[in-house]
Amino acid sequence: MHYTVVERELELRLVLSPERSIPVPARLSYRTDDPYAVHVAFHTNSEHPVHWTFSRDLLVEGVFRPSGHGDVRVWPTKTEGRSVVLMALSSPDGDALLEGPAAQVSAWLERTLRAVPPGTEGEQLGIDEALDQLLAQ
Repeated sequence: MHYTVVERELELRLVLSPERSIPVPARLSYRTDDPYAVHVAFHTNSEHPVHWTFSRDLLVEGVFRPSGHGDVRVWPTKTEGRSVVLMALSSPDGDALLEGPAAQVSAWLERTLRAVPPGTEGEQLGIDEALDQLLAQ
């Protein structure tokens, strides 16, 4: 099974307080065989990266306007004149507020949307072919 991976390494900032944030290297990944999801790996000081997976649509919307509720919320804002995307992540282990450069996040999302245009995700999963085969039997 052939699939494409669209990845981007970038530096996010973990917001500790309004005055203080620390850099967190991160990798954004998108796989055409999992077309509805985006994967983010945060390289914190621990041995193993922290992985989050959420809906691509949520991130696409969050670049433009507040999106999501519950565990993952994303919204655009400006910090010191720069356009950024904020991601609020909640888990039983704690909450984190991460800030990413809007231009880099958007450029990566554009690449995922070229790989799998919105509305064609189901075709990537081969659902149509599988159904055709089932119905043909």
